[in-house]
Amino acid sequence: MLTFGQALENLKAGKKVARNGWNGKGMWLDLQVPDPGSKMGHPYIYMKGVDGKFFPWNPNNLDMLAEDWQVVE
Repeated sequence: MLTFGQALENLKAGKKVARNGWNGKGMWLDLQVPDPGSKMGHPYIYMKGVDGKFFPWNPNNLDMLAEDWQVVE
C-alpha cells in the first residue's frame, strides 16, 4: 500500500492509481498531460468512475491522508 505522495509520484511516472478503500469497483486515477493541440494548458488528474465515464478529480482530506493507495495495472 502507498501514501498519497507515493501515489502522486506514480501518476507522474505514467501509472494509474486507486485507493483500496473506494467503494466503487474499477475506479482509478490517471494524469492527463496536455499536448500542443490541447485546450488545457496544465496537467490534471482525472478519474474513471464506476459508470466508465471520466471526470476531473481533486483529492479530499481522507484521500490525502490515506495509506491504502495502489498502482492499477
